[in-house]
Amino acid sequence: MLSGVLSAGLAFLIWGAFPIYLRALQGIPPLEILANRVCWSVVFLGLLLLLRRQWGWLAKIRNNPKLVLSFVASALMLTLNWVIYIWSVNAGQIIDATLGYFITPLVNVLFGLMLGERLRIGQWMAVALAASGVAWLTVSAGQLPWIGLGLAASFGLYGLLRKTAALGALEGLSIETLIIFPVALGFLLIPGSGSSHSMGGTSLTTTLLLMAAGPVTAIPLLLFAHGARRIPLSVLGILQYIGPTIQFLLGVWLYHEPFGGNKLIGFSIIWSALALYSAEGLRRAWLVRER
Repeated sequence: MLSGVLSAGLAFLIWGAFPIYLRALQGIPPLEILANRVCWSVVFLGLLLLLRRQWGWLAKIRNNPKLVLSFVASALMLTLNWVIYIWSVNAGQIIDATLGYFITPLVNVLFGLMLGERLRIGQWMAVALAASGVAWLTVSAGQLPWIGLGLAASFGLYGLLRKTAALGALEGLSIETLIIFPVALGFLLIPGSGSSHSMGGTSLTTTLLLMAAGPVTAIPLLLFAHGARRIPLSVLGILQYIGPTIQFLLGVWLYHEPFGGNKLIGFSIIWSALALYSAEGLRRAWLVRER
């Protein structure tokens, strides 16, 4: 239990601090950061697989086109999520990005309906309250909060696809990055692709930061997978708010993004929905344990 809490908690702490890493690369186009993230993840994950001699999963995908197609879909959702998030951080929209990760648990509840899960009354109330918060943000701003909704939808669909896939975290992330790898490498190497070719063409610090994209991407995902197998979902559901909370505080206090008025009201409604959702989940877990 303690190992699981520490692993999952550390994963969310790393994700929470991720805007600091991306802001250090602010002068580099988002697609170029994404391409480096994919390429260096392939290198890092390949080294991990080599050290662990973990190649048995290749037999599972060799003659299973349906499994491969499911990972193509999850790779596309992961890519979309990364693109939106990288762009939003470097465009000074960290607070809007945190909205996506605050409402992701409630989006996951809705996607659970697709797997035949039945929602309890408290969950329906939390979803309805969050929807009213999103509606308030939409009406007050005159447009949909597309950054938050895009992040929540893409990450929710990614989680849904991975939940039904028969591969572990390391193997699954490896095949997803391998699927995106040819496009990412081509973007970095082919002239006229839109890449600024920052790797090796700028300071040593920038080059090292781009190379660090591999472990920065893979390590928290592996820590999360380790922790998720060892702690109840109710505990994991509480821990997952660490990441967006840290990002929100960074956006307000470190990067001085505007926050108040209508946006404060909308976020307060959504936070109330999350409090209701968490309380309902903890109560349910306590009742089950008592039995």
